[in-house]
Amino acid sequence: MSTLADKLRGLRRQAGVSVPAASEPAPAPTRRSEPLPDNLRALLGVRRHTRVAPPKLATAAVDLPGGTIAPGLQLCEATVAWPPAPPLFHAQFAKLDAWIESERLVLFDTETTGLAGGTGTRAFMIGVGDWHEGRFRERQLLITTLAGESAMLDCFASWLKPDSVLVSYNGKSYDAPLLKTRFRLQRRASPLDGLMHIDLLHPVRRRWRGAWENCRLATAERQLLQVVREDDLPGSEAPAAWLGFLRGGSAAPLHRVAHHNSQDLRSLGGILHQFASPQDDLHSAD
Repeated sequence: MSTLADKLRGLRRQAGVSVPAASEPAPAPTRRSEPLPDNLRALLGVRRHTRVAPPKLATAAVDLPGGTIAPGLQLCEATVAWPPAPPLFHAQFAKLDAWIESERLVLFDTETTGLAGGTGTRAFMIGVGDWHEGRFRERQLLITTLAGESAMLDCFASWLKPDSVLVSYNGKSYDAPLLKTRFRLQRRASPLDGLMHIDLLHPVRRRWRGAWENCRLATAERQLLQVVREDDLPGSEAPAAWLGFLRGGSAAPLHRVAHHNSQDLRSLGGILHQFASPQDDLHSAD
């Protein structure tokens, strides 16, 4: 056996291959692992090593309406020329015995998570309109988290004064009670209590019930103001737009909600101007 090993060493020396001494163990040959066939990989459950690109970090903020004024709260603000401020008027058409200046008027409209009302329904947007420095000012508060509600209510309350006159459309039956409930649940006093409130739905019904197909705001603005909305997000779809955003969806529908709310405020101002102006055709039935 040793003779055969000596002969192999001699042949390796002749070939120029380094040969270890007889007392040293021969190094183990290096074996290169052959790649496994795909079918064998699948059978053994062996995964291929692939390079995975690191996740991309978001570089742009979510395109929400307005700007952030508190955690979870956005403010959209704009001033426009229309509707014009009403002159000093007597609110007899709303069955109120009071003369009212335009500076006291606070128009408001909410976008909510449902129409049923109750403690389970909340306002995720409050739109407020008034006349400021000769122009109509719109301010919209939008919560982007549930935790932003308290800041929204505080901001809304700061816009009201003891002599403010609220103006809404069906707000006495829906918007105002809903907001009062939200203030109570947030353990805050409601700033709406005790304020004079003109709900334009009621004088519109008294004047045009039976003459129009209905007395919804969209009908009143079309009949009185010649406002026809195009590509308007129906109010019934507003809850889905907000809830979809909370679940990680796009913020784009919220812009349509804000546009819808803005038109509601402008129409409120336009209809109020119609009643506040001395026109016999509007006041004859009151």
